[in-house]
Amino acid sequence: MRAFISVDISKEVKEEIGRIQDKLPKFFGKRTEFENLHLTLKFLGEVDEKRIVEVKKNLRKIEFESFDSKIDLIGVFSEKFIRIIWLHLDNCEKLQKQVDEKLRNLFEIEKRFMSHLTVARVKKIENKYKFLKELKELKIPKIKFKVESFELKKSTLTEHGPIYETLEKYNLN
Repeated sequence: MRAFISVDISKEVKEEIGRIQDKLPKFFGKRTEFENLHLTLKFLGEVDEKRIVEVKKNLRKIEFESFDSKIDLIGVFSEKFIRIIWLHLDNCEKLQKQVDEKLRNLFEIEKRFMSHLTVARVKKIENKYKFLKELKELKIPKIKFKVESFELKKSTLTEHGPIYETLEKYNLN
């Protein structure tokens, strides 16, 4: 199965993100669906059932305090070849490092983790410079929320987009 570890976002925060998505400059592509907004802490890829059992066992060992995060920036991964529009989440790096540490015997450590939510996938932009200027001028509210858990999820790819299913939830202290 295709699996990943994520922080889910509350309905209220998703509604705020939806308002940001409504203000995005014009592009051809697709907004991330409301139900699919999340922070990926670690993408595991294709994993067999036996390894999933090990992942669950190791993730249960994480002892981490709940913490405050906020959405504080909007951007793209590459201004030369824009494909992803993201929102940055503050203060999630330590939890990601804990996940990496507990899974280091099963998966490679992340080399470049950037705490972000993908809000849109871009296929084409007519005027890249105008788009980037408008994106930089976009005023986004500082959306604050508490991170109280993370989840191991299964991702099933369909022609209508991915379907995510929670395999196990891990509450923070």
